[in-house]
Amino acid sequence: MPKTNHRRPTTNDPRPTIRIGYGFDSHEFRAAIPLKIGGVVLPHDQGLGGHSDGDVLLHAITDALLGAIAAPDIGALFPPSDPQWKGADSIIFLREALKRARGAGYNVANVDASLILAAPKIGPHAAAIRARVAALLGLRSDCVGLKAKTPEGLHLDNAALAHVVVLLEKAPRQTKKAPNKKKKPRKR
Repeated sequence: MPKTNHRRPTTNDPRPTIRIGYGFDSHEFRAAIPLKIGGVVLPHDQGLGGHSDGDVLLHAITDALLGAIAAPDIGALFPPSDPQWKGADSIIFLREALKRARGAGYNVANVDASLILAAPKIGPHAAAIRARVAALLGLRSDCVGLKAKTPEGLHLDNAALAHVVVLLEKAPRQTKKAPNKKKKPRKR
């Protein structure tokens, strides 16, 4: 099998053919807040506190996308000190990161995520979360991996953590078509 070097382009396009990003986020559970994970509201007696809606999974995906293209992280783009982001839907952050990745010339190939939390159980909601994340990123559901673990022995029962890896692939360059010039009839 031929050896592939993904760092060297095969055309005159200097961008690497693939880029990988890693994202991490954590939030503490708090009462009287809806629990949102992956853009899906889950039934639970507590939600995740944060300056925005506390969606730990979307925050980690956002940072993974931004990291893959060496852009500033979520905190730099959407600082918690800025009141306009108070209670903001994390989909806003994800869409901005996706826009930046596409602007850098990349498409998302796949996402793999691990959630770490004591409760609620993610299994019954995993398909809905995967489908929502896939829709937000323009992917098929089978391109979104989601695993859930409990924080056994870590004393993190009052928090949720998310670890995410994304793979970006170089998008084909858009070439502008030359305008269709109509030939003028020759004079005789």
